[in-house]
Amino acid sequence: MIDFKNKNLIFKLKKDDSYANKVKPLLITNESIIDSYKAMRDGVVFTDKRIIALNVQGVSGSKKDFTSIPYKNIQTYSVETSGTFDMDSELEIYISSIGRIKFEFKANSKIIEISKIISSNIF
Repeated sequence: MIDFKNKNLIFKLKKDDSYANKVKPLLITNESIIDSYKAMRDGVVFTDKRIIALNVQGVSGSKKDFTSIPYKNIQTYSVETSGTFDMDSELEIYISSIGRIKFEFKANSKIIEISKIISSNIF
C-alpha cells in the first residue's frame, strides 16, 4: 500500500494510457476510466467513481499494490489549471483519515473533467 502517513504526499504525473489497462480488471460495472498517468514506475488512474493508485513493487515489477480512493471520501479539493507559460496543473485533495494528497500533472491532463467528476461525487 502507498504510505499515506506522509502528510505531504505528492505524485508528479505524466499522461500514460498503459496504466488504464493495468487497472481494468478492478473496475466495477458501469465504471469508466477518465484518464491515466505515470509517476516513475507507479501510476494513478482517475475513473468516474474513484482514484486508483498503482504501486509497482520489487525489482521485476511483477508485484503490484492497488489503492482505491472513492471520490465520496474527499472532503475538499483544489485545482490549479495550466497557463500560457506554465503548462503544468495541480489537484490537491483532502481526506480526513489520510490528509493531503497532491497530484502535479505535466501538460495535457484532463484536470477540468476530473474536477467535475469529483464535484459530482462529493455533494
